[in-house]
Amino acid sequence: MTTQSVPTPSIGRQMLNKVPEVTLWFWIIKVLCTTVGETFSDYLSTTRGWGLTNTSYVMGTALVVVLAIQFALRRYVPVVYWLAVVLISVVGTNITDNLTDNFGVSLEATTTIFAVLLIAWFMLWHTTEGTLSIHSIVTTGREGFYWVTILLTFALGTSVGDLLSEKLALGYVTALWIFAAVIAVIALLHYAFKLSAILSFWLAYIMTRPLGASIGDWLSQARADGGLGIGTTDTSLIFLALILALVAYLTLSRADRTEVRSI
Repeated sequence: MTTQSVPTPSIGRQMLNKVPEVTLWFWIIKVLCTTVGETFSDYLSTTRGWGLTNTSYVMGTALVVVLAIQFALRRYVPVVYWLAVVLISVVGTNITDNLTDNFGVSLEATTTIFAVLLIAWFMLWHTTEGTLSIHSIVTTGREGFYWVTILLTFALGTSVGDLLSEKLALGYVTALWIFAAVIAVIALLHYAFKLSAILSFWLAYIMTRPLGASIGDWLSQARADGGLGIGTTDTSLIFLALILALVAYLTLSRADRTEVRSI
């Protein structure tokens, strides 16, 4: 992709870029993280009997601690960055589940609410910083914009995924193929028709959340409910092990390090 100049940062201290290069590894780990966000949340709240409220408190606290470490760092550290993504995936799932299960907000409403909030946040980010490129995360201000955006994409993706697979009763496999097809269309629009790299990235990022959730539900849920019956425990352990192995590889190989530039 063509390198562009990045607007001068305006908020906070400057540092080395705090996010990984967008490679195939990035997308693989992202989907794995979104799957864990779905299955591990179910494991804690249902299998372990914590309940949705207690799970939200514990995972929310853990996320705050890890994000504090992430913000304190001056460069991208794979294990910290991806741990934050795993936790934010769980918390994003919990936010939507709390709204729908505990407060009775419909999935149609949560999808609309999070879509509007995400668009408004993008507008504020762009107005403030002049770019939405993830390769310009070189100040604490931009990093703040980035992580709030990530949380909103996970909450929105959870709503969209549950709306299609459960509320509209399309099933996990059908929903999985729909989201995979949408991502393929986004990739086609980018590579064949030159859709903006930044727009393409964020659209694909949003869609990987319901894709990963559909994969997780399909693997973990009972066969009677349209799943393979592996269970939330084994599914979570398998995907966490895969994430750990890939993060260890990236830490050693430095294959996803990037210079400060626009995507």
